[in-house]
Formats: sequence, structure tokens, C-alpha cells
Amino acid sequence: MGLTFVSDELDAYSRAVMSVVERLSPSVASVKVRRGSGSAVAITADGFLLTSAHVVGRSSRGDASFTDGRTFSFELVGADPLSDLAVLRADARDLAPAELGDAEALRVGQLVVAIGNPYGYAGSVTAGVVSALGRSLPVSDSRVVDNVIQTDAALNPGNSGGALADGSGRVVGINTAVAGVGLGLAVPVNSATRRIVGALMRDGRVRRAWLGIAGGPRPLPPQLARELGRTAGVEIVDVVAGSPAEQGGLRAEDLIVSLDGEPIGGVDELQRLMIDEVIGRAVRLGVVRNGELRELPLVPVELDA
Repeated sequence: MGLTFVSDELDAYSRAVMSVVERLSPSVASVKVRRGSGSAVAITADGFLLTSAHVVGRSSRGDASFTDGRTFSFELVGADPLSDLAVLRADARDLAPAELGDAEALRVGQLVVAIGNPYGYAGSVTAGVVSALGRSLPVSDSRVVDNVIQTDAALNPGNSGGALADGSGRVVGINTAVAGVGLGLAVPVNSATRRIVGALMRDGRVRRAWLGIAGGPRPLPPQLARELGRTAGVEIVDVVAGSPAEQGGLRAEDLIVSLDGEPIGGVDELQRLMIDEVIGRAVRLGVVRNGELRELPLVPVELDA
């Protein structure tokens, strides 16, 4: 009885993984550039591909090969190192675009399937579960990609730029790195990612607002947490001289809790609000200083690429 139950469970697991592979493999390409290789995911039928920025590096063109044997040349449309995402445009008109999902709906323990083309081996597949959410991934220039997905699906460097999919075959992440044995990371596909991809497709770049602070998460005092209905904010540890933050009166140890009324409970939420719409526009930053909540006006500027 027990063996039959285990067998049925394994069969169901296998069917779920095979269904994802059948649906998604035609959308995943192997990409080769002058100094490296990786994977990419077709997101439109007319040639747009999504990959990791570090896969293309400084290259502006390369080749993309699909599981049906076709190879197309591509050009770099735009890259955003801060999110480690890049958009390519292949010389193709009849690709099989992947369906993009929503990583916000993921839960720890949920089945995920990683599909890529490491070292040119088309359609390499591994499966596992979501191990953790909200991790941070160090990238170049001492910057950090926040809110990444951690999975135990086995990955290797050639999987970077490939798809991380949920059990329905929707792409919920772009595999971005291998952090250690049994540890893979992926940039989540969510509303913020969609805005970044849209900006890259439209303008070839992402305009971001800049305050001029360095900080990290910190719990709110219990009484203030009850009043605001959230448990944490972003503590400022450094303010850049001459920055909008300094001009607006921000100080080290201030605790940021909102921007124009939008709650901020972590660095990822603050970064998500630092979009082109607030560049050059006066905003109200809610901060806790010496246990008191106050609002400070300041004007974000554009982040220098």
C-alpha cells in the first residue's frame, strides 16, 4: 500500500515536470556571444528574448539556437546590470514565446523547473522546490539584486538567462547565478521586472531615480509598528554628500517607512518606487527620527548609468 502511494506520487511529480518541459523547451535558447554563452527565453514571437545581463556582458550581438535546430543572429536591445536583466532581438518572426507568470504568488516549498542550454546542451532540465524568497544577490560594482528566488534545482553557469518555471509552465524567474552546491538563484518575474523589460524593449535602457543613501532593513519599534501596520523600514547608514537625500535633510539612522504614502518595509520596496516617474519631481519621504514620524520633501535625480 505504501509503495503504491509513493509510486503514484512520483508519477504525478514526473507528469508535472514533463508537462512544463513540453510547454517551455521550445521557448528557451542557447545564446553565444564573443566571450561567453548562456541561455535566453523568447518572450515574443517576433524575436524578443529575455536573458541575464551578465550573459551578454559587453557584447552587442551573437547567436541564439533553439531546440528545433534553428539558429538566429541577435542584437542587444538593452541591458540593466542593476537587475541583471537584458533584452535581445533575434532575426526571427515565428518563435514560441513563453508565458510570463508572477513570482509574487510563489511559496516556499513550491515545485519549480529550471530549463536552460548550458554549454550548448539544448533543453537541459532540472527540478526542485523554492527554498527561500527575498534573498539578495551581489552583482558588479558592489551592487545588489534584491528579492531573488532561491531554489534547490541544480544549476550551472550555462543555465544563466534560462527559465525558472512554476508547475504550470509559466516563467516566474530568470536563472541568474549558482551560489553553491544545491543553491540556485533567479531574478523574479513580477510587476517590477515587467516594467524593466518594457523599458528595455522600448528605450534600450532603464531610467532610475536616485536619492543618495545606503541602508538596510530594520524592525520598527513595537508601538510604531502597530500604528503603521507593518513591522520594518529601511535604516539609513550613509548619506552621499550633495545628494538629494542630504539636500532634503536626511541623516544616518533615519528610518524610511514611506514614499508619497506608499509603505516601505525593505530595500526592494524602496528600489521598486525609484522609477523614472519620480525623477525631478518633489516627493514626500516618511521617516522615523528619534522615535517620531515625520515627512521630509526631496527631489530625486536620475541615477547615472
